[in-house]
Amino acid sequence: MELDELRTISESLKNEVRRTIVGQEGALDLMMVSLLCKGHLLLEGVPGTGKTLLVRSFSKALSLNFGRIQFTPDLMPGDVLGTNLFNFQSNEFSLTKGPIFTDLLLADEINRTPPKTQSALLEAMSERSVTIDGTSHDLGPGFLVIATQNPIEQQGTYPLPEAQLDRFMFKYILTYPSRDEERAIVARHGHQTSMPVLDEFGIRSVTNLDKLEEMRKLVSSVKISSEIIDYIVEVVRRTREHPSLQFGGSPRAATMIAAASRAYAALQGRDYVIPDDVKFVAVPGLHHRVVLSPSAEIEGIRTTRVIEEILEQTAAPR
Repeated sequence: MELDELRTISESLKNEVRRTIVGQEGALDLMMVSLLCKGHLLLEGVPGTGKTLLVRSFSKALSLNFGRIQFTPDLMPGDVLGTNLFNFQSNEFSLTKGPIFTDLLLADEINRTPPKTQSALLEAMSERSVTIDGTSHDLGPGFLVIATQNPIEQQGTYPLPEAQLDRFMFKYILTYPSRDEERAIVARHGHQTSMPVLDEFGIRSVTNLDKLEEMRKLVSSVKISSEIIDYIVEVVRRTREHPSLQFGGSPRAATMIAAASRAYAALQGRDYVIPDDVKFVAVPGLHHRVVLSPSAEIEGIRTTRVIEEILEQTAAPR
């Protein structure tokens, strides 16, 4: 596969999603990067900004198995992973697989379930396998989690712990659309009040798992110079020294930013990484991995602004 073919498939996939989604180009780009890097994505936005529709449309344009879990306070780990049930006919236990056994998993409102159930995703997101009654089960190379959460309603929610947040490659905040975009949304979807039926929009699958693996192999061959590596490491290390941050990014953050930069470079048609690629993925790649200091929180400083400040103050290679 060549870079031109990768870009063609990527644009075709995004065009299929645009049949139902208006705007949200930043989210689309990060979803493509996550897909090419086998990274997981956390989408945060107020109700009604199209988070679920975006993920469903994205999965429809891929020939991958799709699963959805609506997280609730009474959900148990077994409801996610599955369980071994005794079969009286065969006189042995057999595995009843849970919804996690899929390729693309939508974890809807992930912060509405207790930490015990949230932790059921830890092994799956890190190792792409799950352990049930001591037996490990592989989830396959296509496994990808896209989770959503609502930032404004905190009653009955359970904030994700740092260990779980660190499993996500990106955290992206969906904002309200522009006036023109909102008008286009109403014109396109204003005839119904329920979730749109995707088949009515003619979304077609533009790639499959085999082709996706070829694209991932091509991304892994994108060159990243030692100067760019030094730049990434310097940015991450500065998050640990900034006075507004109590905790900075981990070495995992640096490796994920490097991988994401490769994917974004490939999507731009380049076989090498430039500083602008790093800057594009750094904010969503670090946003959820750093913790503001108490004084910064009191002053109302935003995490994204601190990361942007670090990027501005760190000399980029030429």
